[in-house]
Amino acid sequence: MGNKMINRLCLLMLFVIPTYSVADNAYDFGEYIVYYNAFTADTLPPQMATAYGILRSKYKGVLNLSIQKKQRPGALSQPTKAKVTVQASNLVGQLKTLDFRRITEGKAIYYIGEFRVSNKERVTFKVSLKPEGELRPLEFKFTQQFYID
Repeated sequence: MGNKMINRLCLLMLFVIPTYSVADNAYDFGEYIVYYNAFTADTLPPQMATAYGILRSKYKGVLNLSIQKKQRPGALSQPTKAKVTVQASNLVGQLKTLDFRRITEGKAIYYIGEFRVSNKERVTFKVSLKPEGELRPLEFKFTQQFYID
C-alpha cells in the first residue's frame, strides 16, 4: 500500500475513532456543516500518528475538525478552509491551549489540535470557525470526558 493511500486511510480513521460522550459529531449551520472528534492520542494507530506528527500518549488529547460547504441536493459537500479558534477548559477552569494545524490531503481539509488530558477529566471546547470569505464565524461548544486508565 502506497504512502498516499495510507495517508488517506489515516485521515478517514480520524473521524471513525469512537468518542464516549458525543452522540452526534456534527453541527449543521445551514450552508456549512462542521464535523468534529475528540479522543486520546494513544488510540491512534502508530502509522497514523507518525504520518501526522502526533505523539501517541494517553495523556494527550486530539481534537479533529472539518468544515464543509453544502452544495446543491445530491452533490457532495466541499471541504472549506477556515480560521480555527478553540478555547478549552476543564471543570476547575484551567484553560488548555490548542494550536491547530491544517492538513490537506487531496481535496480533504482537516484541522488538528493537541492538548494535555487527565483521567476522567471533562473538557469543554468552545469552537469558532470562520470560513474563508465569510464575515461571521460559526460557533458551537461541546463537553467530553476523557478516560485514560
